[in-house]
Amino acid sequence: MLQQYVDAIESSNIVSRTDVDGIITFVNEEFCRISGYSREELIGANHNIVRHPDVPASNFKRLWETILDKKTYKATVKNRAKDGSTFYVNTTIVPILDEAGAIHEFVAIRYDVTQEVELRMRLERQERELESLNRNLEERVRAQTRELQELNRRLEERVREEIAKNEEKQKMLLWQSRFASLGQMSANIAHQWRQPLTELNLSLYHLKTALDAQKSPQEIDTLYAQSRQIIRSMSQTIEDFMGFFRPDRKRSDFYIHDSLQDALALIRKALEKERIELRIEGDRDLKISGIPNELTQVFLNLLQNAKEAFTRQEETGRWVRIHLSRDERFAVIVVEDNAGGIPEESLERIFEPYFSTKHSSQGTGLGLFMSRMIVQKSFQGSIRALNSLRGALFVIKIPLLGEEERIQEDVNE
Repeated sequence: MLQQYVDAIESSNIVSRTDVDGIITFVNEEFCRISGYSREELIGANHNIVRHPDVPASNFKRLWETILDKKTYKATVKNRAKDGSTFYVNTTIVPILDEAGAIHEFVAIRYDVTQEVELRMRLERQERELESLNRNLEERVRAQTRELQELNRRLEERVREEIAKNEEKQKMLLWQSRFASLGQMSANIAHQWRQPLTELNLSLYHLKTALDAQKSPQEIDTLYAQSRQIIRSMSQTIEDFMGFFRPDRKRSDFYIHDSLQDALALIRKALEKERIELRIEGDRDLKISGIPNELTQVFLNLLQNAKEAFTRQEETGRWVRIHLSRDERFAVIVVEDNAGGIPEESLERIFEPYFSTKHSSQGTGLGLFMSRMIVQKSFQGSIRALNSLRGALFVIKIPLLGEEERIQEDVNE
């Protein structure tokens, strides 16, 4: 019966025996399999044949001190196979004593934990990378917060300079509108970040749970990739936000659709929160000349107005449609919603400064005034408002790239 126990242990574990000098006197098949050495190569060799060079000598000193003291030694040991590969084993070494109480030999029983150790090391490495990403993100947030504060300071100085110089009223209105936009975009950033932060917290929890449950490396890699993607998305939100308010803007040739996408990057989450479906239709290749961020501000003003109009009525199936087309020498932008429209008595005054159909707590009344000023002065275009059967409809016409001078000549004639 004793032999049956021995056979059971040898068939399910990695077993070896050595004499008091550490010379191998017996190995089972599992030992040969994991080490890559044949039985003939192992018998008579010193047990350090599988010793890994990375393991400190102090580890082996502690091992020998323990077993020579006739005590059992237990540890997870890093070994090297014949082909140079690494394997890890949980090791228990037991001194076998003779009848006189002297050490006769040592029996070592091991089992393979290579996969578990490598998985743990891999996860620890990924956690360190994730912590580094988080630190980098925090540093970027702090740096760009300082940049935003500096930008605000410069904007305030610029406003004071404009007041001191007593320049025309429209310049003052421009800065007031920009400050109002800054406040609104701060709220949009909060909407943009709230859900990703929840997702990141959940993903990190699942990553820890996967390690504890010893899930597959593929499953852990998926959770790790999800966490990285959430952080990248949050970082891109900051880039979009800072790009919109950067003061060093220059005229350039650009696609209207690109400017529209910049606006959507800042307000899309706010629209989704109000369950507003956004429909973009038409020609995406319309190219004009001007300052892209200024047209982005026009889109933001119109979309913000539509969002706030929906809050005043309970209609389901909310939508905003933006249609892009060309009419001879002009690009035509139509922004339409189904929020019920603009009161008829307000249509004539809707582009006046400080005029608003909303409660004073919801806006300054400068958004549409600034939109008209940008379209007319920066793009030599036009904007008008009317009501459709379902809601408000704004039509913007801007000269296409290359048509500005010809249109101006026609006007002068």
